Amino acid sequence: MTVIHKPVLLKEAIEALRIQPGGRYIDCTLGDGGHALAILEAGAPGGQLLGIDADPQAVRNASERLSRYQSSALLVNDNFVNLDVICKKYDFYPVHGILFDLGLSSAQLEDDPRGFSFRKDAALDMRFNPEQETTAADIINSSSETELALLLREYGEEPSAKRIARRIVEKRPVETTVQLAAIIEEATGGRRGKIHPATRTFQALRIAVNRELENLETALIKAVGALGAGGRLVVISYHSLEDRIVKHFMQRESKDCICPPEAPVCRCGHKASLILVTKKVVTPAEAEIHDNPRSRSAKMRTAEKKDSQKQFTSKYNRIKFSSN
Repeated sequence: MTVIHKPVLLKEAIEALRIQPGGRYIDCTLGDGGHALAILEAGAPGGQLLGIDADPQAVRNASERLSRYQSSALLVNDNFVNLDVICKKYDFYPVHGILFDLGLSSAQLEDDPRGFSFRKDAALDMRFNPEQETTAADIINSSSETELALLLREYGEEPSAKRIARRIVEKRPVETTVQLAAIIEEATGGRRGKIHPATRTFQALRIAVNRELENLETALIKAVGALGAGGRLVVISYHSLEDRIVKHFMQRESKDCICPPEAPVCRCGHKASLILVTKKVVTPAEAEIHDNPRSRSAKMRTAEKKDSQKQFTSKYNRIKFSSN
């Protein structure tokens, strides 16, 4: 059974993007197409969407969901780290808005054999793109104890990183999600709170396998380059590591000088490219969290492409894509 992912902060994201009829928008994390569908509906008539996802199954699912907009939506199976190359290839820039909805979809967690969840027995894969070489099993079984502990601490913020890493090395080879979860429970003394003891380790492995944090940092820079003046950048994140990157990036790019505070004069030559739209994060309302508990950790930040003259506006033309 196909699991339909509920788009998080949907109303808030659409409002933040400030969608206009005939505008051009990019959804860098297409997923099942929930946000993309709302963007196309709000951008009608004439709105255009470029949807990107590293997971080929997500692109297939979204293609079905967006079938009635096939002449206005171009869906690409690629990683958003290649945003500049994709935009250039399809001549899809500048744009009015770009959305990143980071993290996993419900389909990947509940209805996927690639080992994203420890609640179902599966191979330790965790690749968004099955054609990628390195899997979670490769990292688990080839890394040193020191390397594993560092990975769990840095990417999972796991307080028991050393103990878990030591036990993993003792029990190798580790091939399945259930096997790994059992090792983690053994290393930590079992479940003591609401969060399963394997949660942070699985997060860390997924981030490492897909180079999520490095790719996010690079993609944010490229997103600013793809935006037209007055265009909006909207990012929804689900854990502190992602949110910290987004927060610091937007704050840095909203300043003309990023020299150290102690510097007597500016030497960096940096010029602000963004204006902060939301200085504080936007989080889901209680009603949304009740309806969709997975939204509880979501944080949304918005910035606008700086322009001293006027806002970028579309030519209000409909481009019919030959394939999607």
